[in-house]
Amino acid sequence: MASPMDPESANGEGKRKRKQGKKQENAPVPDSELLTVPDGWKEPTFTKEDNPKGLLEESSFATLFPKYREAYLKECWPLVQKALDEQHVKASLDLIEGSMTVSTTKKTFDPYVIIRARDLIKLLARSVPFEQAVRILQDDLACDIIKIGSLVRNRERFIKRRQRLLGPKGSTLKALELLTNCYIMVQGNTVSSLGPFGGLKEVRKVVLDTMKNIHPIYNIKTLMIKRELAKDPELRTQNWERFLPKFKHKNMNKRKEPKNKNVKKEYTPFPPPQPESQMDKELASGEYFLKESQKRKKKLDEIKAKQAEAVSRKQEQRNKAFIPPKEKPAMKPKKASAETKIDIEAFKEKVKKAKKKKLGALPEEEVKQKIAADEKKKKRK
Repeated sequence: MASPMDPESANGEGKRKRKQGKKQENAPVPDSELLTVPDGWKEPTFTKEDNPKGLLEESSFATLFPKYREAYLKECWPLVQKALDEQHVKASLDLIEGSMTVSTTKKTFDPYVIIRARDLIKLLARSVPFEQAVRILQDDLACDIIKIGSLVRNRERFIKRRQRLLGPKGSTLKALELLTNCYIMVQGNTVSSLGPFGGLKEVRKVVLDTMKNIHPIYNIKTLMIKRELAKDPELRTQNWERFLPKFKHKNMNKRKEPKNKNVKKEYTPFPPPQPESQMDKELASGEYFLKESQKRKKKLDEIKAKQAEAVSRKQEQRNKAFIPPKEKPAMKPKKASAETKIDIEAFKEKVKKAKKKKLGALPEEEVKQKIAADEKKKKRK
């Protein structure tokens, strides 16, 4: 047996500890820990030290802008050039062609800044103000231009759905901006959005659903619930489907079914039977072997029989006017029962009393009661 101070046993224990440490390092990390981003974490900014030699080739992008944006772009272009000069990107405005161009220079060190500059001029062309469009140069923001012009064929229906996205006095759009942390601009046949990546995804979904005739209020309600659930650290990693509302699409105008439905016949490999010719019909009935005079006589007899039927039908219709209607049976008078007999003498007395009374006079009983009450008052006095 080796003593506790034996160097060989100490080496064995050290090896065992190293193996356990390696096993712990190689142990699989749960997906929930890998997917969650720590709160307050930001991607480090790209500096000149990351790419000191700059870019090898020059890249450039150009975009056209509508005529009505010319005055605004001409006014704010110095600010655009100043913002892009800080990123070492050259910007030029051509008012004759109606285009904006951005290109890299020898001093440009960030390879992705030209893409952000391209998005900047795209947003400016889509009526986004410079104060908002310049934010695209930040690393944690992106933009999305959604084309909605071709999603609805009918122009009037398209305008109604686009207005539904804005809401009364822009309230729906404002609610969507607050929930997604994005700036949204609805202009013409496009919807321009600027903000974080998660918000842009939600904005695209809401816009496309609105164009598919799903009211944006349903999506806004879902976003509000998601926002509250994200605040809870326990529910953040769980599935939220049980909390989210499920809206069913109700189509009130049901399609009218046709009156005469075409029922498909069963498929048969055999062709339909050939229709009989006139000669075949005559042979089957025996007319083929008759003479011309006999055929004529047969046709005349058929015509006379049809005429006789028509005459008899008309005669029946004429005779209908002379047929007397059926009379209802006479009702026998019912004998008055002993209970329903009227006492004539009692009725006469009532009429006499009514004649004696003056109009608006009180009945006798009430008069007597009043006289008695007056007498009692006099006695008390």
